[in-house]
Amino acid sequence: MDLLAQDRDRALIATGDELSTLLHHHSVDILLALLDNPSLDELNLRLLLARKDIPTEILEEVARRKDLLKNYRVKHALAFHPRTPRLVSLRVVRDLYPMDLAQLALLPGTPAELKRIAEDQLVGRLPQLPLGQKIALARRGPARVAGALLAEGHPQFLSVVLDNPYLTEAQVLKVLCREKLHPDVIYGIAQQRKWSCTYSVRLALVRHPASTLTSILAYLPELTVSDLRELAAPGIVSENLRKYLLAEIHRRSNEATQHAVTRSAQTEPE
Repeated sequence: MDLLAQDRDRALIATGDELSTLLHHHSVDILLALLDNPSLDELNLRLLLARKDIPTEILEEVARRKDLLKNYRVKHALAFHPRTPRLVSLRVVRDLYPMDLAQLALLPGTPAELKRIAEDQLVGRLPQLPLGQKIALARRGPARVAGALLAEGHPQFLSVVLDNPYLTEAQVLKVLCREKLHPDVIYGIAQQRKWSCTYSVRLALVRHPASTLTSILAYLPELTVSDLRELAAPGIVSENLRKYLLAEIHRRSNEATQHAVTRSAQTEPE
């Protein structure tokens, strides 16, 4: 019997320190034999799956064994391992807990497709999540999840989600595209300096029907004349706000005319 065959036979019955040593073996055949060893407990399996150089064949075999996949930590290890085959990752990610899904979506090395599915899972589960988990996700959840929570407008995490470091301008604008929003969401965005100072967000706030005059009138002097004219077209904003827009356009026009006259007078020869 050759040495590899002997090691394979040992792997089937090894215990204690010998089993622990075989966890680091380079041979796929030996590692496959270890999976059939009745002494391979959860801790040993997790140590095996923690190997960065573990062959993909072992990851695939673990995913095929339903008895091993009953263990949540095994699913977690497969989902997070960078060498797990794509189809295996896509299958096990759906069984992860919400906070683990958030962690996976934020991990720099996670493939884009897997991040998207993790975020899809989180967004889909939001209505059923308890308030405590929503607050945790509002604080550190990925961008799309933060955007979905912002749209909910819950008073207990509205200010938290607006400070989320992963919340993006694109998600804020996506929320502001919704016609039906709780007034607190509009007010919260308008009061949050990080977003209210962003030109595109200011423009979206002025356009939104739930915005109040008191919160957006200060933005008008900052908008370009072309944007003011577009917003002032009939049917875009309320008639009350439209009057202010037209007044601002008129003021700018007068200023431009006065400035042109002043420059002309200054350049005329005496």
